[in-house]
Amino acid sequence: MTSLNKHISTLTVRGKEYEYFDLNTLQVDIKRLPLTAKILLENLLRHSDEPYVQPEDIQTLAKWDTTSSFDTEIAFVPSRVVLQDFTGVPAVVDLAAMRNAMLDLGGDPNKINPLKPVDLVIDHSIMVDEFGQADSFKHNTEIEVKRNKERYQFLKWGQSAFDNFKVVPPGKGIVHQVNLEYLARVTFVDEQQETPLLFPDTLVGTDSHTTMINGLGVLGWGVGGIEAEAAMLGQPVTMLIPEVVGMELQGKLPPGTTATDLVLAVTQQLRAFGVVGKFVEFFGAGVKHLTVADRATLANMSPEYGATCGLFPIDEQTTKYLTLTGRSELQIEIIEAYSKAQGMWGSEAQEHAEYHATLALNLDTVVPAIAGPKRPQDRINLDQAATSFQDWLTEQKELAIKPEDKLEERFDSEGGAENIGSKTTVAYRHNEQDYDLHEGAVVIAAITSCTNTSNPSVLVAAALLAQKANELGLTVKPWVKTSFAPGSQVVTEYLNKAGLSKELDKLGFNLVGYGCTTCIGNSGPLPEAISEAIRKGDLTVTSVLSGNRNFEGRIHSDVKANYLASPPLVVAYALAGNMKIDITKEPLGISNAGKPIYLKDLWPSQQEIQDIVTRVVNKSMFTEKYGSVYDGGDIWENLETVDADIYDWPDSTYVKKPTFFANMPVQPEPTKAIQNARCLLKLADSVTTDHISPAGSIGNQTPAADYLRDNHVEPKDFNSYGSRRGNHEVMMRGTFANVRLKNQLAPGTEGGFTRKQPSGEQMTVFEAAQQYIAGKIPTIVIAGKEYGTGSSRDWAAKGPLLLGVKAVIAETYERIHRSNLIGMGILPLQFKPGEGAHTYNLDGTEQFTIEAVEAGQKQVKVEVQKSDGDIVSFDTDIRIDTPNEFEYFRHGGILQYVIRSLL
Repeated sequence: MTSLNKHISTLTVRGKEYEYFDLNTLQVDIKRLPLTAKILLENLLRHSDEPYVQPEDIQTLAKWDTTSSFDTEIAFVPSRVVLQDFTGVPAVVDLAAMRNAMLDLGGDPNKINPLKPVDLVIDHSIMVDEFGQADSFKHNTEIEVKRNKERYQFLKWGQSAFDNFKVVPPGKGIVHQVNLEYLARVTFVDEQQETPLLFPDTLVGTDSHTTMINGLGVLGWGVGGIEAEAAMLGQPVTMLIPEVVGMELQGKLPPGTTATDLVLAVTQQLRAFGVVGKFVEFFGAGVKHLTVADRATLANMSPEYGATCGLFPIDEQTTKYLTLTGRSELQIEIIEAYSKAQGMWGSEAQEHAEYHATLALNLDTVVPAIAGPKRPQDRINLDQAATSFQDWLTEQKELAIKPEDKLEERFDSEGGAENIGSKTTVAYRHNEQDYDLHEGAVVIAAITSCTNTSNPSVLVAAALLAQKANELGLTVKPWVKTSFAPGSQVVTEYLNKAGLSKELDKLGFNLVGYGCTTCIGNSGPLPEAISEAIRKGDLTVTSVLSGNRNFEGRIHSDVKANYLASPPLVVAYALAGNMKIDITKEPLGISNAGKPIYLKDLWPSQQEIQDIVTRVVNKSMFTEKYGSVYDGGDIWENLETVDADIYDWPDSTYVKKPTFFANMPVQPEPTKAIQNARCLLKLADSVTTDHISPAGSIGNQTPAADYLRDNHVEPKDFNSYGSRRGNHEVMMRGTFANVRLKNQLAPGTEGGFTRKQPSGEQMTVFEAAQQYIAGKIPTIVIAGKEYGTGSSRDWAAKGPLLLGVKAVIAETYERIHRSNLIGMGILPLQFKPGEGAHTYNLDGTEQFTIEAVEAGQKQVKVEVQKSDGDIVSFDTDIRIDTPNEFEYFRHGGILQYVIRSLL
């Protein structure tokens, strides 16, 4: 560090001296840099004696030229890594398999070990099996642990086998809220040196909503599991110097609106502008009126508006939140002193910042809204929601697939084509009562997900609305499955203290678990009578959830339209019971006195909400709950696990040794051309990682179900794809199997179907892939715009690799998925701007040859032989954006690169 001494300054807090790498020593105008650029610059400066940092990288970033597009690659070394269990299990599986690979290649397996602090929070495995009862939480937790015993045993092994690796047991909260309330340091203090070193808290996480931590002023974002594994093993995250878009917030939110309404407005505006792959930074006078909980709601939705992150400044709101959540006074003083010394404190830190583009939003203009029925950016003013749904319904009926185009009966319930909305009402009997289920019925109403359950104001608002509904005698409609899954144990503490938990309970919004449920498809089964009615009439029914994701097929296979809304609106729609009802004008129900009750009669005032939040939310709740955050209780402690550095891979349908490193040579082979490949799928725009990666429940008539039955697993124990991410055999069978996926190569179908070429025979994607692999025929995927949007799922790249996919040709990519493809050795190619499959009349029946690519190559020719013998060719852009990414690709993947680097 001697050569870097000129950049080190000191500051004193409570009489103790601390060192830090001072940006002001760079002799440039630091005030011009946005906060995000300052944090990245400090990161480069602190690691400038490492081989992956070049002096010109620091100079280029420090100059901050916003007039030209950057093509400079920089290294980013996060201070820590966070995982959730769905994405964390396969990451630990890979690490365990890498130890085997190191052993096989003659290396030291213990070199495969996290070098950074890693926290894994088990939060994605809870399902809403039981609801609406006082003991729903107890039963769901018992089912969760029983269902996931093998996975949890494996994670306990990882906790003992790896250094720097901690596991937060189930039932403690959602990873992002645990991160916000407990794990985040904001400023790191490295005590390993004689004089402690201060630097910004930064991270990457294996969940795209890692960005929620940006609300606390901490820079971090979601990456694929494979990229996170590399970061854990000491590899830098390589990236191009980002474009930073500033979003100026002015004014204050008007009464009657929530942070959810704000985030839907921001998501719509930023999606329309286009911020994919860019950093967003919030500034302006309006920022100071947003609490950290409000900021976290906005930051959480970064993936939905397409940005890498959405950063807020560190200011008085930050320190107020840190005090509330039990951080020490010394820690808070250090954070403030360091932030001010580095020019990273408050509005003054952004006063002279220069952005690549600047947008503005006046908070005064925000109105109540929902978003749907398929995308978070499709915002609808609340007073237009009913009309919008009816218009969408009419459109779907006009586009409906004819019944004669349906697949054979065995596939109907697992993703066959549908005649949308063939009936509008179906009679059903439930709990010895007769009901009619109508088109548009709200069958799921869920207060769920990290987005809103970190925010006391919207949760108190929901409970107050429930209280007023109870007082007037209103009830939730009998076909609505209600659930309440907060992100933190603190939530139930303050609702209990306010006497409001019982109000939610009376309407059926009983606690079902602390974790991510409906938002990721863990909504659990609908009552059988309701499912039968939906299927019998092919009814188009709806869900309303306070989440961040509503992609088709995600929430529940029986539900075609899904809407995002604030927690109080979730309660309101549960009372109304149908999306066709205009809840701004029509009554939600009839009171005990026979009077129609409207939304305005139930909506609490801002003062009511704030009075309760101020009274009941306090520091002791956080210190008490997080004092035992790593204590899993008897169920967790009694899980048996092996005590060994090398995992012994017992027979399991949850955790299985992957084949990624089988027969891996010590040195990588030269890159090869892809010869005479066949198209496995031809896809349209906005295909998400939900469509690609296995997610949700495992249907009875699917290749994954066949595998599980062959391994003596009963259908009741199938569990979800997410819970079986540690088993590649299940996951490869569920890849491209989403019930709403439309493969243009198999017109008239929905689900995981394709037509094998050249015969044209229709079969599942898995069956076709196996036949291509057996015939040694490579495959590709053709896609439209925004390929791979959504969650940062590494299986959206791992699955295609195991199915034999060698390349993807898309019109545009979402950032994380493009990176993940490279991380698994799949070549991402992009049509030239304005071009696509339509330009060359590609229908997926052709053969494709792609030349071998070399380091630094920017484009490659694709030669296409059509079924009639005609040959066309076209140039595509190679979306391997950095030299480091090419190294990963050349090695066959980032994990192979790491193994060879450590040999």
